[in-house]
Amino acid sequence: MSHPLTVAPNTDPTALYRYRDGLYAEDLLILALVRMDFFTALAAEPTDLEGLRQRHQLHERPADVMVTLFRAMGLIKWCNGRYEVTETAREHLVSTSRWFLGPYYESLVDRPVVKDLQRVLQTDKPANWGSQTSQPDWHKAMEKPDFARQFTQAMDCRGVFLARALAEHLPIGESRSLLDIAGGSGIYACSLCAHFRELRATVLEKPPVDAICAQAIAARGFSDRVQVVAGDMLNAPLPRGHDLHLYSNVLHDWDVPVVRDLLARSFEALPSGGRLLIHDAFLNRDKSGPLHVAEYSVMLMHATQGRCYGVGEMETWLRATGFIDCLELPGGAARSGLIARKP
Repeated sequence: MSHPLTVAPNTDPTALYRYRDGLYAEDLLILALVRMDFFTALAAEPTDLEGLRQRHQLHERPADVMVTLFRAMGLIKWCNGRYEVTETAREHLVSTSRWFLGPYYESLVDRPVVKDLQRVLQTDKPANWGSQTSQPDWHKAMEKPDFARQFTQAMDCRGVFLARALAEHLPIGESRSLLDIAGGSGIYACSLCAHFRELRATVLEKPPVDAICAQAIAARGFSDRVQVVAGDMLNAPLPRGHDLHLYSNVLHDWDVPVVRDLLARSFEALPSGGRLLIHDAFLNRDKSGPLHVAEYSVMLMHATQGRCYGVGEMETWLRATGFIDCLELPGGAARSGLIARKP
């Protein structure tokens, strides 16, 4: 933890991030092909998202994740207001085709994640973390000190690379005080402070993560510039006195109503001219990809209450909240930033 946060690795780890992030995508394909006969039904009668939901008894959030994945995989397409199968799906995933691959996938349908995903589609409730029966869903598991420490350390090692990549493209402007909301180990706050000497930061975290965060910040030698405040972003007003708010890999854990509530909380707490920075894995504007983000969205759908959001979706919600001047920022490993300003 003592190495400088401004130094880039010699090699690009993006592929290694994608291997982990996309682990559950194939399980969703197995479920749709074998249990739901999704592609045969869609080939016979193209329909929109609501039609798919009614046909297969699906909730909106997981259904959105599923169709986004299959679009990104090149298996379905959006045409004239409805979803249709592509030629690839028609030849290989429709049961009446001579090249049907259903039996090839059938032996895998009892995989634990396949069963989890079926329950999520039908109930919209997160599954156990990592499909472990000994663990509750991610939100509940984070209340346990041992799990919270393990998970926070996992996100910390990811953030060492991602935070630097974000900082290199961040127009810091006049921002001097950062509020890192649900900031985990504080890796993003520390990294931004390492890149911008005039910046000071506060990490807002719930117990027991707040204590884990304070230890990590101290180990990195940033305790003089980064403090930790215990608090719940969902149940109390956000601390004031900061001109830059950051949600890094946070909003994707929550469904749309919570996301919009958090944007409103930041708008309320920021001063005029203050800015909101969202760092995440974003889908493109028409939510047809990229594939690696659509795959990651399946993992989020499985274990959290959220999913990956499109750039257009997030910009719409930011503007509806009152933010202006939305700007996209490059990042690392399929992540990027959106920054907007309060008038």
